[in-house]
Amino acid sequence: MSERPDAARDPGPPVRPAGSQKEVAERLGPFLELLSRYPASLSSVRDPEAALETHVADSLSGLAVEAVNESSRTVDIGSGGGFPGIPLAVVLPECDFTLIDSVGRKTEFLNQAVDLLGLENVEVMTTRSEDLAAGEGKEAFSVALARAVGPLSVLAELASPLLAEGGALVAWKGSRELDEEERLARLGPQLAMELEEVLAVQPFPGSRTRHLYVVRKAGPTPANLPRRPGMAKKRPLSE
Repeated sequence: MSERPDAARDPGPPVRPAGSQKEVAERLGPFLELLSRYPASLSSVRDPEAALETHVADSLSGLAVEAVNESSRTVDIGSGGGFPGIPLAVVLPECDFTLIDSVGRKTEFLNQAVDLLGLENVEVMTTRSEDLAAGEGKEAFSVALARAVGPLSVLAELASPLLAEGGALVAWKGSRELDEEERLARLGPQLAMELEEVLAVQPFPGSRTRHLYVVRKAGPTPANLPRRPGMAKKRPLSE
């Protein structure tokens, strides 16, 4: 297990491989309009322009991670309103994305958004990550994305059985979580997950404490994973 990174790396401006920022914004316009008028509350930021400056820009900051750009099959855990999965699927058309959420009204929205944008590289599933990992999703992905709220060690546990060996979890966080970094280092052998790097990003003005955690799958999936749905949060693994 490597030591916890002492400082975040500044990745520089992320590369957007599928057109200019303006072109990406135009492509995502119908999706953001759908989000703004959708009856179910999927985001506190519903105005299309505001969502472009926050949710979309934040999602595309994931392009600063090499593994995201190189992935052939990516899963977005707890996709919710489609961030970061949908913006990344638009700019990375050669990668197949699976967006999962356990809430039906959210996946209904995601399916409408995918149809509206004509995204042929996106599949939406109403499921929990543990159930997917216990079936067809076991070790099936090269990258797992997690912009949902949750401790880093919990996200690493959920991602581990979904990832092929050598795959990577990319977790969106605000300020660095040093206690969680140390906890993940201690739990690493139980999860087959190793913190590789922490990248400082500034996707939009004012986002001064935004970090991307890159956690690498360092071996085969441990025999006890995945645990039953909900156990990762309710009963965290002991150190």
